[in-house]
Amino acid sequence: MTTIAILPGIRVRAENENHHLWNNHGTWFLHYTVHPTPFTKERIRRSLGTKDVTIARERRDTFFAQLAAEATKVAGAAAARKAFAA
Repeated sequence: MTTIAILPGIRVRAENENHHLWNNHGTWFLHYTVHPTPFTKERIRRSLGTKDVTIARERRDTFFAQLAAEATKVAGAAAARKAFAA
């Protein structure tokens, strides 16, 4: 299972290995949407700096792995604060 598949807020189609990837004139970009508040959304596009789709997939997976690590760290810190307050 890839990191993308285990993040609860990221939608992935298993049959599309290029999900969240966008090719703009030969350069691959990571394209995703964030919801900073329940009423707003923001579309993010970041250049992956490559014309090779295999490298783009690796960089996308690395980005989402870092995102998952940060989410786990934040959730752990929040649980620790809650336990300390109790």
